[in-house]
Amino acid sequence: MASHRRPKQPSRTRVTVLTTAAAAAVVLSANAADAAPSEKLGKDEVKAKVDKLYEQAEQATEKYNGAKEKQQRLQKEISTLQDGVARGQQDLNKLRDGLGSLATAQYRSGGIDPSVQLFLSSHPDDFLDRASTLDQLSAQQVDALKKIQDQQRELTQERAEATEKLRDLAATRTELGTKKKEVQSKLAAAQKLLNTLTAKEKAALATEQARADRSATARVDLGTGSSTSGRASAAFAAARSQLGKPYVYGATGTASYDCSGLTSWAYAQAGVSLPRTSEAQTGAGTRLTRSQLQVGDLVFFFNDLHHVGLYAGNGQILHAPRTGTVVRYESMDTIGGPFMFGVRV
Repeated sequence: MASHRRPKQPSRTRVTVLTTAAAAAVVLSANAADAAPSEKLGKDEVKAKVDKLYEQAEQATEKYNGAKEKQQRLQKEISTLQDGVARGQQDLNKLRDGLGSLATAQYRSGGIDPSVQLFLSSHPDDFLDRASTLDQLSAQQVDALKKIQDQQRELTQERAEATEKLRDLAATRTELGTKKKEVQSKLAAAQKLLNTLTAKEKAALATEQARADRSATARVDLGTGSSTSGRASAAFAAARSQLGKPYVYGATGTASYDCSGLTSWAYAQAGVSLPRTSEAQTGAGTRLTRSQLQVGDLVFFFNDLHHVGLYAGNGQILHAPRTGTVVRYESMDTIGGPFMFGVRV
């Protein structure tokens, strides 16, 4: 007699386990596909990616430079404020001592004025607001009390300002560390890419770079352009004397430079102090179009203004391009980003 029992259904737990296992198999398969070694990049592809990383590192470098400059400025301002507070406290102590001498004289002549007693107490801040007490003081005492009150207010304001700047300094130091890590991360990523090349490819890339550097530091055709001022001419001559020096992020010479480090150093040789970063240097003078440029003018590139050089004439600039290169001449049309404007200092 045939059995009419229904086939046993798999339990809910068993179905769940099987489903999960199937899903995991799909994920593992996908991950295995992703983990499969990708096709090796060629030398030119690696160079293009490395150049892009170097450009990003330069962007971060200018932010790093700005944070470093701000840190140095804040440290100077805080030091000045703290010195002022110390001197102010000394002055306040002298004023208090003077008032104390008046009180001593009063005591010897018949007792201390109640108003002076009040001020010499631990809570004198509201003393002068009590106008009725002023009638009890001599003109000399009133003058001394006003000076003390003014000195106290000034000290309170200076202490508050110093405290605020100390908070700003702490935030700036954090930003400085973040930007430094960002630069180092981009440079490390570029080096990792370069390490994927064979020894032969690395040698070929190095030869190409050396040839480009020699060509770009030679006397190129700069036309017959001239500077508009003695300082622009002096700045350009100073920058030209640094041809062949390597680009190093955060460097201001004379062994190495970054882009704004070169321009600020060059103009310093001409007696002109420029801000440290390329973005800040845009406000150093009068803005110019390309047709208005003359030798020694500052020239800015990229939408975020993270690159600056010196106009050299005939469509050429003199600049510190990026990591892996040296101070050199280059056409304005091969910078890698759009020319934005020039500035005449």
